[in-house]
Amino acid sequence: MLLVDQKPARHLSSYFHNNSHPEVISWNKKLTRRKIYWLCQFSSWFLYGIVNVSLSASMGSFTLSKLVFIILLCLIGIILTHGYRSIITRNHWLQFPLRKLIPRVLLSSIGIGLIIFSVLLIINFFTGIYDTSKFKFISYIIGFFNLSSVALLWSLIYFSVHYFENYKRVEIESLIWEAAVKDFELKTLKSQLNPHFMFNALNSIRALIEEDPANAKIAVTKLSNILRYSLKIERTETVSFEDEMQTVNDYLSLESIRFEERLKYEVNVDPKSLKFEIPPMMIQTLVENGIKHGISSRPEGGKISICSRVDNSRLHVEIRNNGNIKEDALKLSKGFGISNTKHRLSLLYGEDASFNIKNSGVNEVTAELIIPTGGVKNESFNN
Repeated sequence: MLLVDQKPARHLSSYFHNNSHPEVISWNKKLTRRKIYWLCQFSSWFLYGIVNVSLSASMGSFTLSKLVFIILLCLIGIILTHGYRSIITRNHWLQFPLRKLIPRVLLSSIGIGLIIFSVLLIINFFTGIYDTSKFKFISYIIGFFNLSSVALLWSLIYFSVHYFENYKRVEIESLIWEAAVKDFELKTLKSQLNPHFMFNALNSIRALIEEDPANAKIAVTKLSNILRYSLKIERTETVSFEDEMQTVNDYLSLESIRFEERLKYEVNVDPKSLKFEIPPMMIQTLVENGIKHGISSRPEGGKISICSRVDNSRLHVEIRNNGNIKEDALKLSKGFGISNTKHRLSLLYGEDASFNIKNSGVNEVTAELIIPTGGVKNESFNN
């Protein structure tokens, strides 16, 4: 393959380090989360107190002392549940599986309900706000169950909020990771260096300088165009088919200097296809693959032809060259040109694009490429 990017491919971990933001929660974010927590904490217990006041008023037994009692109930609830939260965070309960978490939550809710109920009994013992002589044993059971249920409801809300928050964070991280991996793979596929082409092209130009200086200048210009194109595609996932074919023409022109009469080529491009966006160097890679594995191995050389057409908003490109491919090797797709093409199409277009290569006749190989319109599915992570 041609020189596409002179920068060596970086290690994946280094790539993520340089191209993604570190997951460090700033102090401002921590402060915001703390404010949200306390807002939810006070508002939920305030709502619980309002419910108790409403129930007491509906039964006609509401007094100022009972209001103070309910306020104390809510304050005790706030203190205990905040301490409960400290236990959760300190012991990393949020990371526990359900089989370990459920019994801990149930026991904690019962414990919180028991503590609140006991404290309220002690307060009532000294204040006499409620006449306990009228209470039956079932009343104590109901009161204890009610307070434990409130603690359990608090636990469910707390763990549910963290579960959905962590699920969203993991999902976002997964998408970021997937996008970064795709971007890294695409950049790696585009940053392949084939020194043989450069070596052969420069040798051909050197020999041409003495024989035909005018054409040698033209050849240098074509090589310069290819190198300029390689720098351009470093910053994009797709290029216009017109730009790609210009590079292919320059490449074939340089190769024809080396092969002379052994290489013939023909290019038939549908004008409608020129504005299609395609992965850079994809056509050139297939052309190079056809010359390297087909025409160059034949003493008499051969011909390579490229044609394009547009059908149902899809770009169809056919590349034919003399030669033959082995079916076993084709199934394994070990050749860089084939594996590179399949991988890049999969990353960029998913199942909307296709690539097929086969022996289409005696000493003839056909590679067919179909690319949809409308851009790529998986754009660069950096973009």
